[in-house]
Amino acid sequence: MARQGRPPKRLLIVDGYNVINARRSGGSMDSWSLADAREKLVSDLMDYAGYSDQSVVLVFDAWMSDRLARSEEKRGPVTVVYTQKGEIADRYIERLCDELAADIELHRLEVRVASSDALEQTIVLGRGASRMSSRELMLEMSQLREAGIRRVIEKPSVRRSTIGERLPEHVRRKLEEMKKRE
Repeated sequence: MARQGRPPKRLLIVDGYNVINARRSGGSMDSWSLADAREKLVSDLMDYAGYSDQSVVLVFDAWMSDRLARSEEKRGPVTVVYTQKGEIADRYIERLCDELAADIELHRLEVRVASSDALEQTIVLGRGASRMSSRELMLEMSQLREAGIRRVIEKPSVRRSTIGERLPEHVRRKLEEMKKRE
């Protein structure tokens, strides 16, 4: 049952390396280091979260690293998660969707997962989340950024008024009379 009058909160869960690889295969960021590509993605997702009014969990797996413990870093509306050694992003995302399943089912939370992994997409759909490919996310981020910028550029300018224009008519007349007496 949906909460009366309130839309559900929105959460986007992103498989970070999956999106970075999609960007690289698209010719974007070919020469970037992995650290630079991660920072760029975090920055872009912070903007996207602001434009789209949703929270983001960005997951980078440490499957082949020596990271012994999982870590989380809050960066504005984006939570960056680095999994622990031996833990892939897909498993973390699946567990997170399991934890959120009750809120999803009660329509208190809308969860989307961005991953181009077909098996992962099928699994999260079964857990109540919706899915999108990495390319769909990149396109949506680009379109939303352009729309936001266009909205700022096209925003009509506010005409400034003087104090005198904002005064009631009878006060303005009194002031004019006082000015004439001087």
